Amino acid sequence: MSAFPEGGTVALTAGDPGLAGVMVGLGWTVEPGVGPLAEPVALAIVCGDDGRALTPEHLVFFNQLTTASPGIAFSPTEGAQRQDAEQIDVDFASVPSDVMRIAFVTYVDPEVRGPGTFAAVRDAYIRVARPDGTELVRFDAPPAQPETAKAVLFGELFRDADGWAFRALGRGYENGLAGVGAEFGLDV
Repeated sequence: MSAFPEGGTVALTAGDPGLAGVMVGLGWTVEPGVGPLAEPVALAIVCGDDGRALTPEHLVFFNQLTTASPGIAFSPTEGAQRQDAEQIDVDFASVPSDVMRIAFVTYVDPEVRGPGTFAAVRDAYIRVARPDGTELVRFDAPPAQPETAKAVLFGELFRDADGWAFRALGRGYENGLAGVGAEFGLDV
């Protein structure tokens, strides 16, 4: 296991050719405060070579557990081994060749408790692990300005030569899902 700074990249399959897939875990804690608590929601966006979602169906989130492309799915939420708020499984061999990038975003859901930001969100992270849970890389992903960030691009898996790599990002969006949608070509 190794920690990475923002912008850091690690080759996953180049160093471990037998690595057939990974589990991407996202987590955080929400500090109690006055008023409604922020409700962070994880989202994976499956992108082509232009960096945009292949189609609107190429998303994985609580209401769409798999995508139009095979090999990417939300993990079940129950289990004693679970340490993350959300987990998404990626089976590299099943991911179609037109998928070049899988972006992992967390946003504060305005429909659950009203508009909010990451101001009360602490200890945000993304981690990439083997399917057995052995951690390969972890990135602590606080946005630069949590008081105004309504969504954060934690990191991404991307094709690297003949394999897969991970990049830590931590980029915040003040305009929440609208900003995410504009970047990834989605109407959200």
